[in-house]
Amino acid sequence: MAREYKIEDYRNFGIMAHIDAGKTTTTERILYYTGKSHKIGEVHDGAATMDWMEQEQERGITITSAATTTFWKGRDGKMRRFNIIDTPGHVDFTIEVERSLRVLDGAVALLDANAGVEPQTETVWRQAEKYHVPRMIFCNKMDKTGADFYRSVEMIKTRLGATAVVMQLPIGAESEFKGVVDLIEMNALIWRDESLGAAWDVVEIPEDLKEKAEEYREKLIETVVEIDEEAMEAYLNGDMPDNDKIRELVRRGTIDVKFHPMFCGTAFKNKGVQPLLDAVVDYLPSPLDIPAIKGIDFKTEAEIERHADDSEPLAMLAFKIMNDPFVGSLTFARIYSGKLEKGVSVLNTVKDKRERVGRMLQMHSNSREDIEEAFAGDIVALAGLKETTTGDTLCDPLKPVILERMEFPEPVIQIAIEPKSKGDQEKMGLALNRLAAEDPSFRVKTDQESGQTIIAGMGELHLDILVDRMRREFKVEATVGAPQVAYRETITRQHEEDYTHKKQSGGTGQFARVKLIFEPNPEGDDFKFESKIVGGAVPKEYIPGVQKGIESVLSSGPLAGFPMLGVKATLVDGAFHDVDSSVLAFEIASRACFREAAKKAGAQLLEPMMKVEVVTPEDYVGDVIGDLNSRRGQIQGQEQRGIAIVINAHVPLANMFKYVDNLRSMSQGRAQYSMTFDHYAPVPSNVAAEIQAKYSGQK
Repeated sequence: MAREYKIEDYRNFGIMAHIDAGKTTTTERILYYTGKSHKIGEVHDGAATMDWMEQEQERGITITSAATTTFWKGRDGKMRRFNIIDTPGHVDFTIEVERSLRVLDGAVALLDANAGVEPQTETVWRQAEKYHVPRMIFCNKMDKTGADFYRSVEMIKTRLGATAVVMQLPIGAESEFKGVVDLIEMNALIWRDESLGAAWDVVEIPEDLKEKAEEYREKLIETVVEIDEEAMEAYLNGDMPDNDKIRELVRRGTIDVKFHPMFCGTAFKNKGVQPLLDAVVDYLPSPLDIPAIKGIDFKTEAEIERHADDSEPLAMLAFKIMNDPFVGSLTFARIYSGKLEKGVSVLNTVKDKRERVGRMLQMHSNSREDIEEAFAGDIVALAGLKETTTGDTLCDPLKPVILERMEFPEPVIQIAIEPKSKGDQEKMGLALNRLAAEDPSFRVKTDQESGQTIIAGMGELHLDILVDRMRREFKVEATVGAPQVAYRETITRQHEEDYTHKKQSGGTGQFARVKLIFEPNPEGDDFKFESKIVGGAVPKEYIPGVQKGIESVLSSGPLAGFPMLGVKATLVDGAFHDVDSSVLAFEIASRACFREAAKKAGAQLLEPMMKVEVVTPEDYVGDVIGDLNSRRGQIQGQEQRGIAIVINAHVPLANMFKYVDNLRSMSQGRAQYSMTFDHYAPVPSNVAAEIQAKYSGQK
């Protein structure tokens, strides 16, 4: 079976936004107008097609990125194939966003016209910058009270440091919003309210907007000709580019991430969605427009490239694992090169295991269609893979490659969890492992001493939802303990320690002497080991044992048993015995040496500090700041954002539990906050004493 759509007619894109910018509604409208969704699902009544997990429908926030394939006829009458990846907008799910950005070719960034650039918009924007994803901007909710398109344009510059190329101007705002001015065609589109946005009239630009339209068209042309010398020269000589040339330049600048075309509308009121879809075709890249994906040769470790071409060897990246109620475990993968047929065997180069592709599905939100083969540029769901987890490469076993790995953040919060009935222990273990396979930012471990199961994640909401999913999907009722903070320990001064390990009582003995200098690592939080041994005081083959010994005790610091950060160890001297020394003896010696030294090198407790941003009406600023100070917060600054005030602070995670409830009652539900991990900082001595007392008994 040949490929149905040419690869240049593919658009793999995602919709990224802050939690309330209307992302699910916009995606729903796209599915409706492209004919994939027969009834528009409204987030307000919990029926949106993309939000297909039960909790998402209840909470009205998108959690898992479902991949959907749909089709759209562009302005030229040619059908295009869209693979849309829905991304979550809540800060606890940034890992999902990173993961979907990794496999996208482009994105539509949604703004709420009333709020403009919000905290989470900045977070996902920075993540998209990291992966160099071309983006367009859709200023949504133009019908909302307080909607201000021009302020949003300004905020893109001041907040994101990005250049927005305005492609449309709104006609009216708030309840008067009727349509848009198209700055390329220089006409106006007015939607007919009675047709659910399916029909609109093309009319002349309203009199009161003509001057503004001329001004913004001029700005648009000035920005786009800058990327092309010939066009620039012609423009300076008074020669205006024609409309096709303008579109071509906007496309080039967008794909090179020089600027971002900006559109406006209201998805909820069905206005502005179709021109946005035309713009996806006109300005976002096809798989052919983006750089080839780089990987390393499985055997030689040489760098190799894979291009979006069916004739190249198969290479694909697993970017999401989902538990489907009907099919079991599904692995979502992006095919970068080659083609894949049902029933073939592929190699997972990260695990060095073969996998057989049992079923291959094309997903539409939560309905599915079995397919026999897939091609470069496709996003597919594979059933029956046993070993593959997020971030793994699957490829042709004869041409193995490892694509770049994804990096996942360390969890900052953990809680103890136990099943309500003892019979559920095994079921809970299975459920947690399945959830951990789906989500690499969620970890499960067993506390060695208490035997408790500990789960760790990116925030309270993250863990709440996972416990909730366990109950719904796996029918396991569990009780959870109070959240525990992921504290760390470090040392604050240099200390030299000389330690001899000997055990010589008949038979083969053990002997090793090490002299080590321990100090804070000036280069960061990692452990650094250096050997300055000269003249063979410790033979070369024993030195890895010294390093391994220290590393084995870094997981449990001297104060309260927390993992240690930012330690540098230098081996300066030592001694060995011809018969009794071994790598193990040096491992034991360095372990004991570090345990002794850590107590004397100014051990210190560290706690995760969160970057907290509170957006509040002016009336509550005093209360909010007072409350943050009482939580040991350090206010970093405040600024005006529209009619609201934004307060930035660094606050210890330990003091942020249940903050959302406090903030709601303090501001009558009008303030919002977002929080991300920022850095580790020393715990004040009075608090440290309490923490040590609490944990020393447990560890």
